[in-house]
Amino acid sequence: MREDFIHYLWKFKKFDVLNLRSAQGELITILKTGDYLEMSGPDFFNAHIEIGTQKWAGNVEIHLKSSDWYLHNHEKDPAYKNVILHVVWENDTAIFRENNTEIPVLVLKDYVSKEIIENYNKLVSPKTWIFCERQLKEIDRFVFKNWQERLFFERLERKSKFIYQLLEETNKDWEAVLFCLMAKNFGLNSNGNSFLQISKAIPFSVIRKESFEVENLEALLFGSSGLLEAEKEDVYYKDLKFRYFYLLHKYQIEKSYADPVQFFKLRPDNFPTIRLSQLASLYHKHQNLFSKIIDLKSVKQVYELLNVSTSSYWKIHYQFDKESPKKSKMLSKSFIDLLIINTIVPLQFAYSNIRGESIDEDLIDFINEVAFEKNTIIDKFNSFGVKSKNAFESQALLELKNEYCERKACLKCAIGLELLKNN
Repeated sequence: MREDFIHYLWKFKKFDVLNLRSAQGELITILKTGDYLEMSGPDFFNAHIEIGTQKWAGNVEIHLKSSDWYLHNHEKDPAYKNVILHVVWENDTAIFRENNTEIPVLVLKDYVSKEIIENYNKLVSPKTWIFCERQLKEIDRFVFKNWQERLFFERLERKSKFIYQLLEETNKDWEAVLFCLMAKNFGLNSNGNSFLQISKAIPFSVIRKESFEVENLEALLFGSSGLLEAEKEDVYYKDLKFRYFYLLHKYQIEKSYADPVQFFKLRPDNFPTIRLSQLASLYHKHQNLFSKIIDLKSVKQVYELLNVSTSSYWKIHYQFDKESPKKSKMLSKSFIDLLIINTIVPLQFAYSNIRGESIDEDLIDFINEVAFEKNTIIDKFNSFGVKSKNAFESQALLELKNEYCERKACLKCAIGLELLKNN
């Protein structure tokens, strides 16, 4: 038994509410269960309850055992002075206020049906991956679709927190925010944090000024990554190194390095050298990139905007000093899809929120055009009969797995509540 199950029972009155009596023998009538705010302090605020012949307005605290009150030191916390009812599964000790009056206790297990307890135990019984894996296909499609939409926007809201943080760090320069986001997501999982540090090491005002010469952008990015530290005979390498130290001096930039970039286990097209060159080419090709991205209305427009390659040197190299067969090394469709999911859509969402605008339906239409991600989580949901047709659905499933299933938050999940209700 978990405490969140008792929260669920109380919040939705999933028990016999007509014949309630406190452990002290007084009749209890629930007029209002209270507000479940999930903050520090009592679990439910501003409940209205009639106990005996007295009407009370105050807070309700919930525990598995009444002795948890003392285990959690609530008797020392003034936030619990206004508790009018202690709802527990087991009443193993009496709880007293400062004035030595006993707090009324409702032992909830005496009023909950066997069926709902069986349904709960079935829902949270151990499975191979997630609790409801064998029941997912049974969920009403309307319920599931509505929950997907909620999950999708919860995911965007979480991603927006990082964008708002960048906005403060860059003195509300949206172009600089976009540059940081682009850099981080060009680095993917392996080099994302390193690329973010690289983007922060270079004032975006310098990127703006030097964007007309792609070699200067590459010099700044490669230099900040630490990739220009060695001594090499490669002519292009020497040129970038010269440019890097010249630009440091020109703009009085303090020399700093990001965490070392990784090559290990990466496909050559994902080498940090290739991704940094593509990022430089993007900002060489497009000035005022943010204003162009914020106005995008279709995925086709994104593909056209991000139709960039590496500089000419990297068409025949993956690393300095090592020539390779010539390849255009354009941004692939699948890579651009990831940029749409992790950069463009979150940025449009955050920007519209800042401006007090709602573009929710437009964002859903937009991301419905994008292919779903291919990863182990999406594959696993697919094996249990929940298939993603697009990135809207796969993003919702990732949020479901990471923020609900992993946290065992079944009783905050629409799927868990539906299964508990219907089974």
